[in-house]
Amino acid sequence: MDSLSESGNQGRVFVLPLVCSNGILADDLTVEFSPAFDRSPHPDPGLESSIDQTWEARLARQPSLFNGSKFRYGGCKILESQDGHPSRVCLQLGLTDYKHHVGTALCPRWQEFVVPEAQDDVALCRHIASNLGNGAIVETSDNRVIVLQRGTDVGECPGQPVFPGGHPEPKVVGIAGHDIEPGTSASERNAAISREMFNAILLEILEETGIPLDTLSPPVFLGISRRKTSMRPTAFFYVQCALSSSEIQQHYATAMDKNESTKLTACTQEEVDIEAPKMPGCHEGGAELYRLFLRAKGLAH
Repeated sequence: MDSLSESGNQGRVFVLPLVCSNGILADDLTVEFSPAFDRSPHPDPGLESSIDQTWEARLARQPSLFNGSKFRYGGCKILESQDGHPSRVCLQLGLTDYKHHVGTALCPRWQEFVVPEAQDDVALCRHIASNLGNGAIVETSDNRVIVLQRGTDVGECPGQPVFPGGHPEPKVVGIAGHDIEPGTSASERNAAISREMFNAILLEILEETGIPLDTLSPPVFLGISRRKTSMRPTAFFYVQCALSSSEIQQHYATAMDKNESTKLTACTQEEVDIEAPKMPGCHEGGAELYRLFLRAKGLAH
């Protein structure tokens, strides 16, 4: 399995549960959506009840936040490998929401939700919301990488540099729960979720940077990064853009979600290495996935 062992992550602020160094296109990424991958309630009723309390307190401080369903990362399976690298992958996803992310991962007691004696990443986080985020390594026509500076009125990591991204959304594919809609099969629903993984990251790029969709290449899946603080998992994708960094700056001025960031920077590979340690751990892990991808392609500096 082309993933980094825990020992390979000593001293880092992230772990990489899944590394796809050669990259995976949409046809080779499948999804298994099941309640088996939902969050397990914590056996301590006091800790479990603190989730609602944390959410209400957070809303009182930041009323711009809203709850919404999110996909939960519950693990992955390598279906096929080539030369030691995953070539077909299945993501195992459940359902959670932003309230449980705030109440289990962003709360002061988040470490109490972690299972310290667990033997693997999935078991370690079984009481954590594990909302699956997404992030994009957007490479410009002049070989720069887009980095955003987060705004202050955001749900997490205010003021930090990040790659463009957000979340794939269950509601986009008509999912409000695990019941299957009449006339739809489980395999059809799984296929729709898989497509949403790739469509969602393109939409996030458009909304956060203003880059037109018709200038973006099909996304290439690079793997999963999880930050050690709060255990937040993020799926990372590599996307090429036909525009130069100066052209992208012009589009950024009118981006739909420009209020979520204060600055767009087009970085060289060397500058990405400098910015990465300032990022949230899951995005620093995204920078590492990008480095591994470049190395596999023989393009690393």
